Amino acid sequence: MRFGTTAALALLLAGSAAGAQTAAMNTTADDPYIWLEDKDGAKALAWVEAENKRTLARLESDPRYAAFNREALAIASATDRIPMPGQLMGRIVNFWRDADHAQGLWRWTTPDDYAAATPQWRTLLDLDALSRAEGKKWVWKGATCLSPEERLCLVALSEGGEDAITYREFDVAAGRFVDGGFVLPTSKQGATWIDKDTLLVSRDWGQGTMTVSSYPFVVKMVKRGQPLSAATEVFRGAADDQLGSYATSFTDAKGHRAVVIERQRTFFGSEKSLWTPAGARPLAIPARVRAAALVDGRLVFETSEAWGTVPAGAVAALPLAALDARAPEPEAVFVPTARQAVSGVDATRDHLIVDYTDNVRGRVAVLTPGSAGWTTRTLALPDNAIFTVTGTSDANNRAYLVANAFLTPTTLAEFDAGSTAAPRPLKALPARFDAKGLVAEQFEATSTDGTKVPYFVVHRADAPRDGRTPTLMTAYGGFEVPMLPGYAATTGKLWLERGGAYVLANIRGGGEFGPAWHDAGRKTKRQVIYDDFAAVAKDLFARRLTSPAKLGIYGGSNGGLLMGVELNQHPDMWRAVTIQVPLLDMLRYEGIAAGASWVDEYGSVTVPDERAFLARISPYHNLRRGVAYPETYIWTTTKDDRVGPQHARKFAARMKEYGLPYLFFEDTAGGHSGDADVAQGARLQALQMTYFAQRLMDE
Repeated sequence: MRFGTTAALALLLAGSAAGAQTAAMNTTADDPYIWLEDKDGAKALAWVEAENKRTLARLESDPRYAAFNREALAIASATDRIPMPGQLMGRIVNFWRDADHAQGLWRWTTPDDYAAATPQWRTLLDLDALSRAEGKKWVWKGATCLSPEERLCLVALSEGGEDAITYREFDVAAGRFVDGGFVLPTSKQGATWIDKDTLLVSRDWGQGTMTVSSYPFVVKMVKRGQPLSAATEVFRGAADDQLGSYATSFTDAKGHRAVVIERQRTFFGSEKSLWTPAGARPLAIPARVRAAALVDGRLVFETSEAWGTVPAGAVAALPLAALDARAPEPEAVFVPTARQAVSGVDATRDHLIVDYTDNVRGRVAVLTPGSAGWTTRTLALPDNAIFTVTGTSDANNRAYLVANAFLTPTTLAEFDAGSTAAPRPLKALPARFDAKGLVAEQFEATSTDGTKVPYFVVHRADAPRDGRTPTLMTAYGGFEVPMLPGYAATTGKLWLERGGAYVLANIRGGGEFGPAWHDAGRKTKRQVIYDDFAAVAKDLFARRLTSPAKLGIYGGSNGGLLMGVELNQHPDMWRAVTIQVPLLDMLRYEGIAAGASWVDEYGSVTVPDERAFLARISPYHNLRRGVAYPETYIWTTTKDDRVGPQHARKFAARMKEYGLPYLFFEDTAGGHSGDADVAQGARLQALQMTYFAQRLMDE
């Protein structure tokens, strides 16, 4: 969708027609760069081409660029990476990309063979071959399979990395697309299986079926052999819902099934309905409670608000028979402390596995349902890593455990959720950089309101405390997304090996300490997020780990907004700033790409106090002539249909108008994540690291 300055656009921007029209007029009348919002327009793309040429001429001509690109590509495409497992049809499946398979292979092996050092993989789907045959750049977006057989799957493919996808039915046993099978053409969409001949699908069904923020709100039943035009409507949300309406099927090993339709009125809150052949029945479940798994006939939920006696941030369960109760009483399954947060919930045949953090350090608990309630067993694990459970199935109790730490290569272990035996190590990633002499430390900064904000620093143990260490710092600070330690392969090779330091800040707005940590920075309370980030930087300076002359910061998406705000509010605290796929025009964000879906996080220009706050922090509107801003590197992608490249373009154009130092680069593929293939990801890393080296290591 393209956006312009018409009254029709103004009416689309929010729920209140009059308010939205006024807001849109007020934010376009004095905007000289509204034409850059025409994402694929010839004039806008010509501007992009000229900016790219200028930026690439500088960065790619740096002698370090070629080395950075080579090293990043070697890490991304290495064949000795850990092939992360999934379970399907009793097999281990994996999606794999390397230098010879840039788009990737969907492949399988047996569980026993997977445990071997060099498994023998069989190809299910070769995306490079498919892309060549069809003349498109297909990007893998996952598969949704029909339980319990798991033979039939809907494979999701995106052209160039967009959020919009195509679904095609795939026969796992035969290793091919099903002739005459289900095909759902490109749309932002979701689909779930009811039986082998029936799907529930949310997609663009035509005029009046997509929300203002470009998500589907009509769910229809699609039968095998029928055209989409014959699909039968089973549920309808509304065009002003912030997100769409989607159906999800939950199954367990005992044959229980629950099909839940979520109407996401806001980004964080939804109305839930239970779908049966007789229709959809509303469920009395709080808006910010989300169904996560089904075990032994009990539907398991994650809570971001209190539900009965279950507090926010917990895991709860409810027997299927109790779902229709007027006021169902959930059972608390796992309740974290104030400094803990649930990271993930996975189901096996007989158990529930919860991975969580304790002061941003990993923990894993196995919970087992029984007639007297749930029992809990905590895995004995090291205290210096983050743990993620993967590859579970409701057909057995096998699970895989991924361990991540800043300086220790990622490892994978297998364990039986029903056994007390320790996880069995299976695979380890070879070291990607020389970590000798490096240390990872955790500190706390004190924010403006006295809140203690943790952060990690990875640096040389013998680095002098003189403020001269070139340092990169990042954070996210939104949407209840935690920023957790992980093996810093590319950063380690390109930056730490060359004497730099790396900082990960666990600021509010994220999910490091559960919903309360997130809610503390929503909407008009967001200034604490920006204060937290600045407080971490000041703490670094106080410890003499680095200084404003040697500190570079970066972040993407909501983290890109964070970077834009920090650039404006503290221009003297950073020597280099990279802003990735960002939101930057916060007075028009609701009308760009999927922006209207994030009102629950940022607020709306149609609400006076929220608009006033957005105006105060909007990076695009708060740039000032004559301020000594550090040179800023802004990058985005044309294919980004979530945030959109419009924000980055307009911000760069305004910096140019004001005579401020900047670089701008827009890749033509890759979507919001910028990873259409391994080469693109490596190139983006190399460009960014070249910029940081120029700014922080040359002077």
